[in-house]
Amino acid sequence: MDHKHTQNEPSPPLPMLDAAALCLRANQPAWAAAGVHARLQALTSFAQAIARHRTDILAALIADTGRRPASEAEVDACSALVARWAALAPALLAETPLTPARLPDIHTATQRVPYSLVGVIAPLNSPLGLALIDAIPALVAGAAVLIKPSEITPRFVVPLQKALAEVPQLAAVIGLLHGDGTIGAGIVDRCDAVCFTGSVATGRRVAAAAAARLIPAFLELGGKDPAIVLDGANLHRAARGISWSGTYNSGQLCHSIERVYVVASVADAFVPLLVAAMRDRSLARPGPDDGALGPFIDPAQADIVEAQLTDAYAKGARALCGGTLVRNDNRVWCPATVLVDVDHGMTIMQAETFAPILPVMIVDDAEAALAHANSSEYGLSASIWGDEPQALALARRLHAGAVSINDASLAAILMDHEKHAFGVSGLGGSRMGAAAVLRFTRSKAMLVNRQMDDSPWW
Repeated sequence: MDHKHTQNEPSPPLPMLDAAALCLRANQPAWAAAGVHARLQALTSFAQAIARHRTDILAALIADTGRRPASEAEVDACSALVARWAALAPALLAETPLTPARLPDIHTATQRVPYSLVGVIAPLNSPLGLALIDAIPALVAGAAVLIKPSEITPRFVVPLQKALAEVPQLAAVIGLLHGDGTIGAGIVDRCDAVCFTGSVATGRRVAAAAAARLIPAFLELGGKDPAIVLDGANLHRAARGISWSGTYNSGQLCHSIERVYVVASVADAFVPLLVAAMRDRSLARPGPDDGALGPFIDPAQADIVEAQLTDAYAKGARALCGGTLVRNDNRVWCPATVLVDVDHGMTIMQAETFAPILPVMIVDDAEAALAHANSSEYGLSASIWGDEPQALALARRLHAGAVSINDASLAAILMDHEKHAFGVSGLGGSRMGAAAVLRFTRSKAMLVNRQMDDSPWW
């Protein structure tokens, strides 16, 4: 959403965006009036159409990201996402019956009214999945949706539009627009609510623009997720789980583990296990089927990571595996990397890295691990490995919106829980749990007085 005008100035003239927004707004009332069951039926047909176009959508995602397993997971998750809301949404969105209030003869009911037009600004690292995770519940709620994919990973839009064309009633309320940050800024200026997934810096601008218009902004921003390894942990399992979280999608997910604190009593046993697990993660080169770790989606991120590594090495860090970027044919890969002898004076322990790098810091005890974990400005999620009662007690004091106990990144797999980002990691209602659909509605209270006499207050 990088743009030159200030939040108090209108966006540059964008006729295509204006036309799309007007069309979607015109079609939304019929979509909302059709009812939740009709909307879910259309979305189920859409999921089936995505399955029919799976080959082309998958090829487009792989071409942009260089990742096969993560891209397959994105496409295949669409059906599960729709099925989940088919089971939950009718009850969540139903108008409540009139029930007695605390005042005599007064009855109340609640209606859920959708926002007319929701904007979704999607990131580059999970182009389809992180567009639909917001768009589908908004559509279930009865809103129309305008989606801008990242300009770096836009290829999936063409085959997705072919699938969408097979469901005309849904195609009438979904817009997909290519473009750079100017389009993103224009979406914020034209919608009634906005979802943004991306960097903290751009998220601040989205939040400011939304605040100027008094519209809600649901922001999922960066993370610097910690893992804590305690006495009593299953060290082999901890090493495998932490390495998976730190390297899945080449570490380019906001919930990737990016720093590890291990108590000194188990460090000598744990660190070699982690190194062995990380060495199992080979580079996907020359092609996406040749290994687990794809290239940087945006080569500019490689420069950020290289600067972090240079800073860490200059301050005494050592790489036990990986540690040097691989460049070839305008693409850059980062091997799975374990760093030791790190401290919080290094940028790599403070700033988001977005790469398969695990800096490991040895600490005296659980209290020291907690203090270091809480020292970050980020607070998306975290992971604790150890005796369950001790881990739970520690989790209650962690500054993070979701804490996986004896596992990692569970918040990205389980959709049933509500969670909020702490610190600069996000803003607004949860995209998990019931709030994921309810945040796209406003509650309308209907208050009925059934008495025949004058009310005592008038």
